[in-house]
Amino acid sequence: MKKIAIIISGCGVFDGAEIHETVLTMLHIEQLGAQYQCFAPDQTQHHVINHLTGEEQQDSRNILIEAARIARGDIHDLATLNVDEFDALVVPGGFGVAKNLSDFAFKGSDSKILDTFKETCQSFSIQKKPIAYLCIAPALIGHIHPSGTVATIGNDTDTATASEALGIKHVACSATNIVVDSQNKVVSTPAYMLANSISEASQGIAKAIEQLIDMA
Repeated sequence: MKKIAIIISGCGVFDGAEIHETVLTMLHIEQLGAQYQCFAPDQTQHHVINHLTGEEQQDSRNILIEAARIARGDIHDLATLNVDEFDALVVPGGFGVAKNLSDFAFKGSDSKILDTFKETCQSFSIQKKPIAYLCIAPALIGHIHPSGTVATIGNDTDTATASEALGIKHVACSATNIVVDSQNKVVSTPAYMLANSISEASQGIAKAIEQLIDMA
């Protein structure tokens, strides 16, 4: 049975992991007969957003503790992830990817990414194990994979331009479809970068997970 690692960047679309995308990832992995284990960095998230009003709160939260809400407590510190124990990796989207795993939300093509996240992803890549990046997560591919890696964030011009400046070859793609770089074993789908419903996001994520498991 294939075993897939999932890296969660918090809890909530505006300051953490996109919950629908993360849960759909878990669901599709399980429905395809594979297993998953969740991980998140044990550190303070960039900031806290009130998801009802969209306003920033004067609060401090831990990424791992917040991510544990989605994982129902079954989650480990990203620093403990042993790549040898897994066949593939998935990185769901949400602003946590661009605020907690990196500073892409603020610095775009001048961004940096979290060392433990970069090292983990590169370890999967070095071992020729596939990685699926969902939603905004493909924007970080240029920090991790060889220049020219093919990927998508959907069709947002500014995000695509910043991502290309970091080294990816961007391909426009609908929410219900995927882009595959077979040579670098990278799969991407726009998910809620474009999706207008959970059903629409699910279609693209299902295809991404199926492709990921086939490549593993």
